[in-house]
Amino acid sequence: MSKATQRANRAAAAGGGRVTSGKVSPTLPPEIRPEQSIELLKALHILTVDGRMNQDSRRKLKQVYHLTQFIEPLIRQTVAERGRVNVVDHGAGKSYLGFILHDLVLKSLPQPHHVYGIETRAALVESSRTLAARSGFSDLTFLHLSVAEAAAAPELDVPIDIVTALHACDTATDDAITFAIAKRAKFIVLVPCCQAEVAAFLRNDKDEVQRKRTVAELWRHPIQAREFGAQITNVLRGLRLEAAGYQVTVTELVGWEHSMKNELIVAQFKNRPRAAAQARLDDVLDTFGLRAMRARFA
Repeated sequence: MSKATQRANRAAAAGGGRVTSGKVSPTLPPEIRPEQSIELLKALHILTVDGRMNQDSRRKLKQVYHLTQFIEPLIRQTVAERGRVNVVDHGAGKSYLGFILHDLVLKSLPQPHHVYGIETRAALVESSRTLAARSGFSDLTFLHLSVAEAAAAPELDVPIDIVTALHACDTATDDAITFAIAKRAKFIVLVPCCQAEVAAFLRNDKDEVQRKRTVAELWRHPIQAREFGAQITNVLRGLRLEAAGYQVTVTELVGWEHSMKNELIVAQFKNRPRAAAQARLDDVLDTFGLRAMRARFA
């Protein structure tokens, strides 16, 4: 074995591969499941062309896997009850979730099913469309729309069963909730991202609130305002969903080492609007000086 091959072997071993006659023959990362399409993962740039995976891709894939584990039983329940399933992925980005849902869950379903990916960046929408067409995935549609525009889009004038959003930035998660409520989606699965709007209101109204009570000490410093604002935002989102007739569960998606944006909100429509939830939502807004944001969480 040449010294060059020995050096390549050592490098390949570090990445889980093996070299034979000077050519790398990589062992697939352990995260890859037997039923997955390797070519699809390469096309999504989760795997490199020689089958390797970097830490950033590993982290993203873990998040998508975990979210898929929550969504899959909802898909199967919906198919059993309704004979079909339509999923809308808001803030789809590069559409990792839509493609992996197809690859791991949907392609094996004999019943009608469809995933709609909503994204504002035209280049990402076009690349997702190209990949879906090249792969023959007729059950995936990608739309160049804002989340707010999606509610009136004729392409989405279909029964919507599941609405999901993985790290939809700032108020896009709230727009996804508005969309889901308007469509009376049976399930909503959200992993919120940053939300600066509430934190900005907290900072602006701090002096007024502080004169009345010491609760403003909870967001006295900018970092506290950001973290506390995110927490309050998700509390308000949960109350808004309950007020609209959803049963809400809040848990974590993955370990904190994989993402700091880790709160998972799962809601199921029960058609039992709760006046008490609306009253608590209003009370939270009043308590923290957020009355001007009432329309956001209406």
